[in-house]
Amino acid sequence: MLHQSLDELRLKADIVPLQAERKALTRAERRERWALLLDRHDAPLVPFLRIETYSKVARGTLRVDQGPVALAYDDRVLRADGLAGDTFGDACNYFELSQGLAHRLLCDCHYRGTMTGPKVAARLRAAENGIFRHVLNWVFRQ
Repeated sequence: MLHQSLDELRLKADIVPLQAERKALTRAERRERWALLLDRHDAPLVPFLRIETYSKVARGTLRVDQGPVALAYDDRVLRADGLAGDTFGDACNYFELSQGLAHRLLCDCHYRGTMTGPKVAARLRAAENGIFRHVLNWVFRQ
C-alpha cells in the first residue's frame, strides 16, 4: 500500500469531504423558514395556554403538541441548524425571540378563535420587519 499525504492526493484527485460544511442560518433565515412552514400548515395549531401566568423559568419548559414550535421542531433543517426542542424556551433561544414577542406570537390570549399557521406566520414576519415595535410605540405614545 502506498501512503501519500493529502496534498499529494489533491494533485491526483478531487477530494470531497464526507459531510459538506453547513453554514448556520441567520436569525432572519431561521424565522423565514419557520414562517414558510407555518404558511404551508393547513390544520389548526394549538397555542400555548396563558403563558403570562407562569414564572420565566417555568415558561421555558412549556410545550404543546401540534403547536407552532412543535411544527418547527419537526423540520429537519431547523433541527440540524440547532433547534434543540419544542418548548417555549427552545423557541425563544433558537429564533431569538424576547419573552414578550414570543408571548404575542404563541399564546392563546392573542388569538380570537383558531390559531392558524398563516396567522402566526404573518405575525412572525411583522415582528421580523419591526412592525410590532412601531405599532406599540405608536399606541403607547398616544
